[in-house]
Amino acid sequence: MDDDTAFLRAEILKAVGQETRLRILELLRGGERCVCEIFPAIDQEQSNVSRHLNLMQKGGLLDRRKEGPKIFYSVRHPEVLEILDLAEAVLRKELEAGRRALRSL
Repeated sequence: MDDDTAFLRAEILKAVGQETRLRILELLRGGERCVCEIFPAIDQEQSNVSRHLNLMQKGGLLDRRKEGPKIFYSVRHPEVLEILDLAEAVLRKELEAGRRALRSL
């Protein structure tokens, strides 16, 4: 893998590798949402949510659409959600391995 590809991959993983951003992406898994729906749903301040949304939009993960005073976001590439699914699968395997280790004691 060349340096540019490695850098760009790391940027994508950094963009999804933060708790608030993960929660936003999980919420957007269900479809487009207005900022006014996102921040209360994940129990965060609007300014914090807006900052994370802007970072993910500029990073190419989200699409943004304005309708009057409202701004709507959606996942640009559904493949990003597959990253979340893979992380959850790894987590489940690790939890199961931990359970097996405890049972063997």
